[in-house]
Amino acid sequence: MSHSSQFALLGQRRFAPFFWTQFLGAFNDNLFKTALIVIMTYDAASWTDLSPSMVTNLIPGLFILPYVLFSATSGQLAEKFEKSSMARFIKWLEIGIMALAAVGWLTHSLWLLIAAIVGMGTHSTLFGPVKYAYMPQQLKPEELTGGNGMVEMGTFVGILLGQVFGDVLVMQQPGGLMLVAGATMLFAVLGLLSAYRIPYTPAPAPQLKVDWNPVRETFRNLAFARKNRSVFLSMLGNSWFWFYGAMVLAQFPVFAKDYLHGDHSVFVMLLTAFSLGIGAGSLLCERLSGRKVEIGLVPFGSFGLTLFGIDLYFATQGYVNTAAVDAFGMLAQQGAWRIVFDVVMIGVFGGFFIVPLFALIQLRCDPQHLSRTIAGMNILNAVFMVVAAGVAMLLLQHGLTIPELFLATAIMNALVAVYIFSLVPEFLMRFLAWLLIHTVHKVKTIDAERIPDEGAAVLVCNHVSYVDAIVIGAASPRPIRFVMDHRIFKLPLLGWIFRTARAIPIAPAKEDPWLMEKAYVDIAQALHEGDLVCIFPEGKLTVTGDVNEFKGGIAKIIERSKVPVIPMALRGLWGHLLSRHQDNALERAFRKGWRSRLALAVGQPLAPQEVTPELLRSQVLELRGDWK
Repeated sequence: MSHSSQFALLGQRRFAPFFWTQFLGAFNDNLFKTALIVIMTYDAASWTDLSPSMVTNLIPGLFILPYVLFSATSGQLAEKFEKSSMARFIKWLEIGIMALAAVGWLTHSLWLLIAAIVGMGTHSTLFGPVKYAYMPQQLKPEELTGGNGMVEMGTFVGILLGQVFGDVLVMQQPGGLMLVAGATMLFAVLGLLSAYRIPYTPAPAPQLKVDWNPVRETFRNLAFARKNRSVFLSMLGNSWFWFYGAMVLAQFPVFAKDYLHGDHSVFVMLLTAFSLGIGAGSLLCERLSGRKVEIGLVPFGSFGLTLFGIDLYFATQGYVNTAAVDAFGMLAQQGAWRIVFDVVMIGVFGGFFIVPLFALIQLRCDPQHLSRTIAGMNILNAVFMVVAAGVAMLLLQHGLTIPELFLATAIMNALVAVYIFSLVPEFLMRFLAWLLIHTVHKVKTIDAERIPDEGAAVLVCNHVSYVDAIVIGAASPRPIRFVMDHRIFKLPLLGWIFRTARAIPIAPAKEDPWLMEKAYVDIAQALHEGDLVCIFPEGKLTVTGDVNEFKGGIAKIIERSKVPVIPMALRGLWGHLLSRHQDNALERAFRKGWRSRLALAVGQPLAPQEVTPELLRSQVLELRGDWK
């Protein structure tokens, strides 16, 4: 099927006003915050008796503080009230905060500006749950990855442009403060105008009673999220990314000055490289995921974060310049482009890491609890960023250089990845499936949307090769419990993969009657719990490429569970190295070629009462057509 690009969403009212509202909010936050940090760095004496370093460290901390204090409450409000009206209320609040800030700029009142920093942190805290809970209500499941990619790209580009504009405007002489005051008011008004175009989006839980105790509500949200293992670990993975980002980005100013011997423009260049990388990685997620929530990209992203974090350390060792340079001068130095490339790629793989996690949370979380889950995640993010600051300070105090800190962060990322993926093997399984179909094969899916996003169903397919399960699993929007021959289940490498995927081994009655009956019990239990179960009714791999007779076990399964049955057909796997083709393996490899074309065709669901082995076989044959 042909699909429009994720950029087409920008032409649709259900997405475009929301996108521009969040973009302008991120832009304005960072314009204001950066302008204040810059003026406190270069002209603090005319504003306060506090040291510049104290004020510039205080400002980010005060901006994050509302995430800790008010996230639990903001999540409840986003569940209780209609989201377009919530967005408009938040944008009116932003105008009031920027008006307060304008008075602070014009009267040289630092404490009014500090109050505005807390206010903008509150503004972002309120909008966060609305932002991520809005998308599942307005976007289709297959649009979530692309929509999240657009939002992450917009957020980081907004952050980047806001920082650049804040730096440039506030340093204008004369009138820099007036320019900042006017610009922040202007962009707050533009954000409000965008918010008035956001379509009506009903409240998931209008009857909810708001608990104003943030501590109690926070622990309740986290306890609720922990019941869904994949959602909770996705939240932790998301927070870990913010830990990684805080560890790396916080070092850029000193790294640019003391290690690259650059001026302020070198710092801006590093920040630009990272932000453009995040934007590119976020946008690429839709293409790489095949327009579905593909959590196989998460291990891929984690691998890249470690690889390029380590290489950033080694790239710094190859940069030998000691003369003061600007951004263009720095790029002319030996080893400079490798450093910039590593920073860009950390951003790209960060996008691969974070976008699928957001989409997974949105897809699998209870819709009536999604905003509160996002709010709980925001608190975790804030805590992880504070911890990152503490860890960085501790490591630097114990003698680590900033390049060594990059190396330590990359190694910590590898250890955390191993831990998370061991707890939720589905991430690793999806990565292996994604890797197979994006390296060895080019897989086309036909009517894959017929595989249900929720609810129990039995998938029935022809059995062509040892990797059938991986190809089918890669096309599914959610995990599948595969029923397979116990001998395949015990194969050294593939067996580990199938055990990790919670496959169900089965044996013929004459070979192992106990295992066969246990398999039927396990299948019934899986279907009772709402899982997808895939069966290869031929009972064995084909040795001719034809579809063998379907065994009667499928009828027994349907009779017990009474769930819909979905016929499917694999095309093009016959002759694969892992099929039972009679030709030798080398000949098959050359004949099929690299990137051989495969297809998975999905048929219409069949009601359980009409299913027979003969009907299913005829449906699979029809779907397969003349392919083998």
